[in-house]
Amino acid sequence: MIESAELNRRERKRQDTAERLTTISRRLTAERGLSGFTIEEVCEEADVSRRTFFNYFPTKEDAILGVDPAEDAEHFARDFLDRGSRGWGAVLDDLTELVIEHFSNAGVDQDAHRALHAAIEREPKLLLSFMGVTRQRDRQALELVAHREGVGVDDPRAQAAISLLSAIIKGSVEEYLEPTTTTAFSTIVRERLAAIRTVTAATGKAAQ
Repeated sequence: MIESAELNRRERKRQDTAERLTTISRRLTAERGLSGFTIEEVCEEADVSRRTFFNYFPTKEDAILGVDPAEDAEHFARDFLDRGSRGWGAVLDDLTELVIEHFSNAGVDQDAHRALHAAIEREPKLLLSFMGVTRQRDRQALELVAHREGVGVDDPRAQAAISLLSAIIKGSVEEYLEPTTTTAFSTIVRERLAAIRTVTAATGKAAQ
C-alpha cells in the first residue's frame, strides 16, 4: 500500500512537471515563435534544470506537442490488449473508451488544446510534427487491433476501425474547441460513436 501510494505520488509529480513544461513552451511559442525563446527560459520559468527538461522531452518541439509517443503507446497497448478480443463490435468501443481515459488522465482540457492550436498557428511547421505523431499513433493502433483480433494489418475491418476512430477524434476535438461548447469531451466522443452506430445500422438494414 505504501509503495503503491509512493509510486502514484511520483507519477503525479512527473505528470505535473511535464504539463508545466508543455504549458510554458506552448505559450512562449504562441507569443514569440519557435526560435524566440530558449530551453533555458522554459526551465527557469518552470523551476527545473536543463537536465530535467531533457528527461521529459528530447526537443523543444516535443515539449510543445506535449507527447511521449513511446510511453503513451505502451500504456494504450497494454490496456487495449488486456481487454481481450470480444468480437469486432467491441473494437471501436474499446478504442474510444481508452482515448477518453487517456484525455482524462492527461488532464487535457480546452485551454490546453487552444494553447497547442495557438502555437501551431504561430509556427505552422509544427503541424507536420503533430501530423507525424497522429500518423504514428494510427499505425500503432492498427497493429494493435490486428494483433488482438488475429488478422493482418491489411484486413479491411481493422482499417475501418482506425478510420472511424480518427474521424470520431477529429470531429470531437473540433467541437470541443468551439468557444460556446460546454459539453464534456467524453460526452462528445460517445455521442459521435453512437451516431456512427445508428448510421451503420440503418445502412445495413437498407442493404438487406
